[in-house]
Amino acid sequence: MGFTLNLTKDGTISRPTLAPPPSDAHKYSRGHAMVWSGPPLRTGASRLAAQAALAVGAGLVTIIGDRAALAEQATHVTAIMLREADAELHVIDHRVTALAIGPGAGAGVADIVCAMLKRDIPMVLDADAITAFAGDPARLFEHLGADDVMTPHAGEFARLFPDIDLADRAAAAYSAARRSGAVVLLKGPHTHIAAPDGRVAVNRHASPWLATAGSGDVLTGLICGLMAQGISAFDAACMAAWLHGDIGVRAGPGLTADSMINYIPLVLTGSLA
Repeated sequence: MGFTLNLTKDGTISRPTLAPPPSDAHKYSRGHAMVWSGPPLRTGASRLAAQAALAVGAGLVTIIGDRAALAEQATHVTAIMLREADAELHVIDHRVTALAIGPGAGAGVADIVCAMLKRDIPMVLDADAITAFAGDPARLFEHLGADDVMTPHAGEFARLFPDIDLADRAAAAYSAARRSGAVVLLKGPHTHIAAPDGRVAVNRHASPWLATAGSGDVLTGLICGLMAQGISAFDAACMAAWLHGDIGVRAGPGLTADSMINYIPLVLTGSLA
C-alpha cells in the first residue's frame, strides 16, 4: 500500500490518502516488522503492537524474545511469526525493515534497546524502552537518528527531558526532537509530532475513549507497521496518530485495545484514494 501524509497549512494532520498495493505485490515487498516481546505474564502489550503492525499493512510481522515468552505468545497468535532472540540478535537480519520495543518490555531493556538501535533499522521506542533511560538519557540519544520515533506520554517525556517545559507542547516536542535526534510523538488529547529538522505537526482527530489500557501499544504497532512499508519516521508517526484517533472516533464508548485491531481495516478503507 502507498500512504500519503496530508497536513493543513497550520500543521494539523488530516486523513491520510491510501493507495492499494500494486498488482504484483507480495508479502516481502510490503515490509517486515519486528516487535520485542514482553516477558512471561507481560506479553499482551507487545502482541497488541504486533497485531496492529500487521493490520496496517506490513507484509510480515515477527515477535522476538526469549523462549518462555514466545511459548505464551504462541497460544494467542497465528499470522504473526515468533523467533527466539539470540544474544547477538542475529535474528534481526537485512530483511527486517522496522523494529518496535517498549510495550510490556520491562524496565531492564536499556542494553537491548541500544543493541537494536545499532542495527540501523528504523525503530519505534515506547513505554519501558523510554523509561529505561530515565537516569541516563544521553546514552539513548547517542544511538538515535531521524529514522527513529519515540512515543512518550507526559510522564515518560519528563523522565528523559525534565528541563523541557510542557506548557507549550508543540515547542516541547520540537526541543526534544532536536536534543534526541529522533522524531518525538508527544501523546495527549492533542498529539504533537516533531522531527529534528524542524517539522512539527499536531493531531486533533481523536477521542477520549482512547484512554484505555493498551491503546498506546496499538499506536506503537501502527507506526512500526507503516515504517516497515518504507514510510519515513515523521510521516509514519503523523499518519499513525490520525489513524489511531480515527479508531477512537469510530468506536466510541466501550472501546478496548483488543477491539481496536478490528477497526484498523475500516479506518484504512476510509482513506482509500
